Amino acid sequence: MLTYQALKEYLFRLDPETAHNLAESAIRLSRLCTPCQNYFIDKNFVVDERLTQIIFGKKFLNPVGLAAGFDKNATMIRQMAMFGFGFTEIGTVTPKPQDGNAKPRLFRFIEEESLQNAFGFNNQGMLAVKKRLERVYPFVLPIGVNIGKNKLTADKLAINDYKTLVENLHEFADYIVINISSPNTKGLRTLQNEEFITELFKMTGETTTKPVLLKIAPDLDKKEALSLCVKAVESGAKGIIATNTTIDYSLLNDAKNFGGISGKALADKSFEMFDYIAAELYDKTTLISVGGIDSAEEAYRRIKAGASLVQVYTGFIYKGPSLAKRINEGIMELMNFDGFTHISEAIGCERKSRR
Repeated sequence: MLTYQALKEYLFRLDPETAHNLAESAIRLSRLCTPCQNYFIDKNFVVDERLTQIIFGKKFLNPVGLAAGFDKNATMIRQMAMFGFGFTEIGTVTPKPQDGNAKPRLFRFIEEESLQNAFGFNNQGMLAVKKRLERVYPFVLPIGVNIGKNKLTADKLAINDYKTLVENLHEFADYIVINISSPNTKGLRTLQNEEFITELFKMTGETTTKPVLLKIAPDLDKKEALSLCVKAVESGAKGIIATNTTIDYSLLNDAKNFGGISGKALADKSFEMFDYIAAELYDKTTLISVGGIDSAEEAYRRIKAGASLVQVYTGFIYKGPSLAKRINEGIMELMNFDGFTHISEAIGCERKSRR
């Protein structure tokens, strides 16, 4: 059977966005072959009570999820179990369809196992995504929906975009993520301020009973980031996702001067921000860690720091379709070494030891 490493050599000869679109088409086509889907589910999906959690009132069979950005238009939800993910997050979705930024806008840094993207919320829009979610929801795996404002929406009107998205999509999501931390929509990160966050979560609290989370950038001053996260939780946010991609271009040799960096180069910077936020908010809200996670060791580092769930994206591209399985099995080995019988004992154990 063709190995992923052999397939990757071919895919990596293609333009990165072309390779992604080709992979998406192949994943979507797998729905036509039920035996193939069952084979990969049996091969990759880890089911073990030691990893099972109830979060947001939903059962998460394992803590490793697919981060937003890979399945922008909710076209691959049914296939995510094939790759062993315990949950999936689609988007970022905007009210109106938009093409995103000019191409090329996705770049590989193979030696650093990292990517740099400047997509700009390219997606088919709320209505197209809603139709797909209606067909699949509720699903066996929890579904998160990541939402953002349209590029042409003025900042002072951004709250209307988020309200429209929540009103239309909340019925078909197990949780919703507010994205005001992508670096690829001009001015979006300026919405990371206490006034807007207070208004935003007041609105979501009046619009839906579904949990709404805030995703934070890794480039803010840590004290400022923590202040924003605390304000979000005080205003009704049910969780924090840390972090989005970074605009710290010093992390890569020959980085572009635009877009956001993801992957292994981001790992330490993302962890430092997560760890700082978790020091204050662990056991006060649900914390999800994302950014440079590509191994059980890195995932376990985030879990011990306070993450109930972790997400991967770039690591999935570099390490292949069995990554979630390897992470989940590795987490259980690390738990055994530490003498933990359930993941709940590992979550935040370093926080507990410091208090």
